[in-house]
Amino acid sequence: MSKPSKNQDKSQSDGERIAKVMARAGLCSRREAERWIEAGRVEVNGKKLTTPACVIKKGDTVVVDGNVLPDKEPTRLWRYNKPAGLVTSHKDPEGRKTVFDAMPAHMPRVISVGRLDLNSEGLLLLTNDGELARKLELPDTGWTRRYRVRVHGSVDSKDLLALGRGVTVDGVKYGPITASFDSRTGANAWLTVSLKEGKNREVRKVMEHIGLSVNRLIRTAYGPFQIGNLPEGETEEVRPKALRDQVGMFLK
Repeated sequence: MSKPSKNQDKSQSDGERIAKVMARAGLCSRREAERWIEAGRVEVNGKKLTTPACVIKKGDTVVVDGNVLPDKEPTRLWRYNKPAGLVTSHKDPEGRKTVFDAMPAHMPRVISVGRLDLNSEGLLLLTNDGELARKLELPDTGWTRRYRVRVHGSVDSKDLLALGRGVTVDGVKYGPITASFDSRTGANAWLTVSLKEGKNREVRKVMEHIGLSVNRLIRTAYGPFQIGNLPEGETEEVRPKALRDQVGMFLK
């Protein structure tokens, strides 16, 4: 079998994988794009795709659900103060109201950076760039997620300190977590909890592991972005300069 020529190699490197192109256009996440392709919803140059292993080059026409893929918009990012009771999903099989149902009419289609579960509140980052969302979710960014957590039960400072070494719960290994006691009101206590992984329901599961039941969880920071005084249910766009300063390295 003959080896590909240098020109062929260059042609391959000049393009981008279809799922990445769809994510950068703000249409969906890369993972969602792969599912859409497998479902037969995507065509390239008039031919329906059956696999995500497709490289898009300049001049190719991508059609999703009968509509030509829009050009990539400039990357934008918003802070959103999520109320409890909303699902962080574009569609919920149980018919519950989602974060995206609650967006103001002027908002473009956005994707969340990670998730907050149904009963969690606070800072959720939203972006029109699915590729950026994917990068900001990764623990490799080194960004700290910080929470105010109200728990029911007796708080043991030794248990909180031990979380700093990481813990395994039901076979799932969680990285180091910093947890400190803030105050107590009756049977409830407030803690400040910081972590860098953000696995599914991580705070709730880890607190339950040390005998504490979480009855309120508010994310106050995600990396350099703070919830600040943003009212519940409101969105605020991150200014272009702050966006460049904080996430510019992920846009290259």
